[in-house]
This record gives sequence, structure tokens and C-alpha cells, in this order.
Amino acid sequence: MTGTDAHDPPAVTGRQSGPLIVTEDPGLLDDLLRLCAAAGATPEVHPSVPGHRSGWEAAPLVLVGDDAARRVRGAPRRRGVVLVGHDQDDPGVWRRAVEIGADHVLMLPDGEQWLVDRIADVAEGAGRPALTVGVIGGRGGAGASTLACALAVTAARRGLRTLLVDADPLGGGLDVLLGGETTEGLRWPAFAASRGRVGGGALEESLPALHSLRVLSWDRGDRVAVPPQAVRAVLAAARRRGGAVVVDLPRRIDDGAAEVLAQLDLGLLVVPAELRAVAAAGRVASAVGLVLRDLRVAVRGPYAPGLDDREVGGLLGLPLAGEVPTEPGLPRAQEGGRPPGTAVRGPLARFCRDFWERALTETEAGTP
Repeated sequence: MTGTDAHDPPAVTGRQSGPLIVTEDPGLLDDLLRLCAAAGATPEVHPSVPGHRSGWEAAPLVLVGDDAARRVRGAPRRRGVVLVGHDQDDPGVWRRAVEIGADHVLMLPDGEQWLVDRIADVAEGAGRPALTVGVIGGRGGAGASTLACALAVTAARRGLRTLLVDADPLGGGLDVLLGGETTEGLRWPAFAASRGRVGGGALEESLPALHSLRVLSWDRGDRVAVPPQAVRAVLAAARRRGGAVVVDLPRRIDDGAAEVLAQLDLGLLVVPAELRAVAAAGRVASAVGLVLRDLRVAVRGPYAPGLDDREVGGLLGLPLAGEVPTEPGLPRAQEGGRPPGTAVRGPLARFCRDFWERALTETEAGTP
């Protein structure tokens, strides 16, 4: 196990990426270094508060060994301090935590997984999670995959770190829709054994890069499902990287789809403006609404007699996200390798730009 030792301190330039460990207990230090290695972080190690004041204040996370609590009493109060020990039965540990202003008290080995997750957040620079949007068709052929791709392409164009997730194993593969079915990178079956925490950075680097975004799609093999635990772990990793995550959802809500729905910020239900489509969309909305609180209607023309976008929204009892415009020439563009949303001045790209503008403004304001 290796860390940055106090006898050879590095120059401190701004905010360090790994935690600060304060302890002289060799057994505890070995455990903490092992957990840092598991989380992909390189810590700075000191027996007491570092001589350079910024080492204490700039560290994104401080792990204070119970043996060192007395030595850090006079340190400036800050958030992100964890008092770590081994003695589960020591009642005095809570008093020492209060004295040093610790946010948490953690005893090993019971708290190892929590601590690995916390250290990994530090290593990945976890901040605001990605704005995560799901798109689902009110009926088959509604155009949900087309809209999902256009939203992802538009998000990437405006500079957001963007991941497009294909959650519909029977949809034919979003990498095909983006013209990248032969692009190197992992697909869903490679993550079937994922459990616990998946590294966000490693996930991003492993996926195909297409049109300035990353794509998690299905391959052309026989597997049509991955365990719900894997879906949960992968999507959680994607969200921790920030930016935007767009998910193309299946109309059938199984356990895997329910895991995705639980992590969405909002959903778009794409509904053609015809009575049968509205009736079918009502069933989909009922199933999705059991998990997802914020579901909105995106209406696609042409309109049946007596229907408009507001009428469709009213019949479904859902807020209106807008009218998804028809874009002439889109099928021919896709045949030529240009995915939905790449025509910057096209009506579909305008719809997507307006959507992101509103959604990101709502996120900043903290309102649905």
C-alpha cells in the first residue's frame, strides 16, 4: 500500500484530488490506504494537522484516526471530516468527534463500503449529478428513440458531458441509429456482472464515443437483459459524472426499467396525436407514474381531427413538454450517417435546444 507520506510532502497547488489521512496507528493506516486504493484515490498522509494550513483546508475529505483526535482539536472547523477507528464499544468516540467537528464517526470494518464510496466520490470529483432524462414512446413507433438521440446530440453540442443510454434491448441498438455499430467500446452485456459501485470515469472511457457523446447500447448478441443490480450500478455511475444522461426507455416496465425510472429527474412520453395512441399512452403513463414523479408529454403530429397538443396533454392528465416537430429529410439523413438532431437549424434541433434551456433552468432554480 502506498500513499503520500508526511516525510516527503508534495507541493500543494490548489485542491488535492485525494483525501487527507491523519493517523499514527499503523494498522488503521494500512486499512485506510487499502480503501483508498480500492476507490482509485491517492491520499496525503500526516501524523497530525499538516504544517501547511492549506493541506487541511483544501483536502476534499479528511480521515482522522481515533488515535489522532487529540492532536487535531485546534484545527480550523470544516466540513468533510470523518473520525475513523476500530473500537466499536468505545463510548468516548462520540465526544472526540464533537471536539474536532467531525461530520461522521466510522468504525472499521463495518463501514468500509460507505467509506470506499465516499473516497471514490472525492477521486471522481463528484458534484451535481447529471440531469437525467428518460424518453418513452406512448405506443410503438412513436419516435422515442429518435427524440432521445436528438436530445443527446443537442446536449453534447452545447458542451455538456453527455451519455446516451439504450435501455430497450429489443430496439435494435442506438449505436446503429447514430451510425456507430462498428465503433469500439463496451455494450450492455459487458456490465451484466456489475455489482456495488462502478467507477464513473472508467465507465465513460469504456463506451463508444460518437458525435461528441458516449453511448451505452446493446450488441447484436442474444442477451436481452442485465440484472437490475447492474442497471442500478451503471446508471448511478453515469449520473455521478455530471452533465446530461438521456435514456431511451422500453415501453414494457420490467425490473431493469424500474431501476432506470427510479434515477430519472424527468421523463418525456412521446405521443402521436391520434386517439388510439393517446389510449395506449395512458396505459404507459400509469405504469411509469408508479415510479417517476415528473412525467411530461411530447406530442408528435400530424393531428387527428379534434386534437391538438394541449388536448392530448389534458386527456393524459400530464404537463405538456411541447410539440415534437416533423423534420423533412430526416430518414434520408440517417441513411447517410447523420443522426437525429445534427441539423443545427432543423426543427428537431430547435425543439431540443428549447427543452434543455428550460430543463437546465429548472434544475438551477431547484423547481420541477
